[in-house]
Amino acid sequence: MRLRKSRSYLIIFFCCFSFISNAQKQIDEHSLFWLGSVNNIRFNEHWGLNADFHFRTFDFLSHPYGFIVRGRGDYYFNENLTAGIGYGHMWTAALTVPGAPFSNENRITEQVQLNSEKGRFSISNRWRLEQRWQQKIVNKEKTGDYRFTVRPRYAISFIYSPFKNPILPSFTNYNEFMIQFGKEVVYNTFDQLRLSFGIRQTLTTQLNIDLNYMYVYQQQSGGNQYVRAHALRLFINYSGGWKKNNNVKQPPFAPEEE
Repeated sequence: MRLRKSRSYLIIFFCCFSFISNAQKQIDEHSLFWLGSVNNIRFNEHWGLNADFHFRTFDFLSHPYGFIVRGRGDYYFNENLTAGIGYGHMWTAALTVPGAPFSNENRITEQVQLNSEKGRFSISNRWRLEQRWQQKIVNKEKTGDYRFTVRPRYAISFIYSPFKNPILPSFTNYNEFMIQFGKEVVYNTFDQLRLSFGIRQTLTTQLNIDLNYMYVYQQQSGGNQYVRAHALRLFINYSGGWKKNNNVKQPPFAPEEE
């Protein structure tokens, strides 16, 4: 009987703890729209350049909150394996702080990407490491201080092409998990999770469009605050340059994200 009572007390304790934890968790819901232009230029068999530009709004199209300009040099070991290093600059306003100014962020990125095909599926695995310098905002004012963090990211994306006719659309799925480390990262080593489903429409051998829904779940620096976002994303993707690259099927790639 004592053992049963002890188990009952433990169950009650964990239920209460779970309830208190959930009660303390604050979740902000947002609807987002992301417009992106992603451009891949091949110079020769081994070298290429990626340049991407992004514009983001919240409350769907009501309020801009992010701009991204980024470039990366890529080395092609073959048509399926690449490694690259790049730099990006971001202007971002905090979703959870109304009226917050746009802060600056400088970011260096290293990545390795492996593409493969299995039947009608194209698969992309991307491992990315980022060094981030984020400008601090205090009382809705910019400061000269920056928060430094290192963020590992892993993304896997799938493209399913059920039709033989290349003019007909393909279906896409993209998933990414991110963690972060740094002197000021105390409560939110977990950064965010992204899940996305959509369609890709080929326009030419060099140009296609991605339209998809993305679910974003991100932990804030306080630890008990989270952002849950539902985003509509429209990406315009261009690949060109080296002649051989223009004449072969374009490999899948994980979307170039913030």
